[in-house]
Amino acid sequence: MAGGMSIQSTAEKAELLRSLHVPGDPLIVTNVWDSITARIVAGTPGVKALATASHSISEAHGVEDGEGLDIDEALAAAQLIVRSVDLPVSVDFEKAYAQDAAGTRDNVLRLIEAGAAGLNLEDSRGRDKADLYDLDTQVSKVAAARAAGDRAGVPLVINARVDALAGDPEAWDDAILRANAYLDAGADVAFVLGLKTEQQVADAVEQIHGRVSVISGPGSVPLARLAELGVSRVSFGPGTMGITLAHLRAAAETLTARGEYPGELGFAF
Repeated sequence: MAGGMSIQSTAEKAELLRSLHVPGDPLIVTNVWDSITARIVAGTPGVKALATASHSISEAHGVEDGEGLDIDEALAAAQLIVRSVDLPVSVDFEKAYAQDAAGTRDNVLRLIEAGAAGLNLEDSRGRDKADLYDLDTQVSKVAAARAAGDRAGVPLVINARVDALAGDPEAWDDAILRANAYLDAGADVAFVLGLKTEQQVADAVEQIHGRVSVISGPGSVPLARLAELGVSRVSFGPGTMGITLAHLRAAAETLTARGEYPGELGFAF
């Protein structure tokens, strides 16, 4: 297990995390949700940073995604993962468990104290991605997260999520407007959901004046092509939990049918 956190070590991890977001050589984060998944991924060759997935953490706690956990539970889950590894951890912090800038600042300060090197901050108000915070409110929340990092002395990596396209595939202009506004407010990366084609990815990279991150899965633009198009980060959200659960279900089916022992049953961890 990793040792205790200090503001200095958290700041160093945040600097490292930021440096890994390189257009054309993107950071690939295989999302984790608890101590053991964090340790397994962190121990994998080539992995330099971790990112959590709120959906997966929520499912592991028996609640719905969309801040089904309260702020204390969310911070405890984040801290468990941070303390389990030595790598920088970016925490999917949903909507910061706050409706306004003041609450966002306070909760992000607590997240930094838990050792997070970065965070995702969503701009949709609920589970419906078409219901977005108005632009001024979300800009103030992004700025508050940056202010929290400045106050703590930690250059927190803010991956500002843009849900406009995910809620409405025709909302291209709003998505670009929001991405650039969040970057101007202090975000490091614009996390744009709903980029389905190579052309959309290319247009987003061209029109957004900063680093762009995307979420991928089956049917998405291939990883090698995303790199060529200039993306800075790729994550998979709850898809990595889906990988795990699919293997578990297949194993349970085989074992229940008194079939052969899956080789992975002997996996050492």
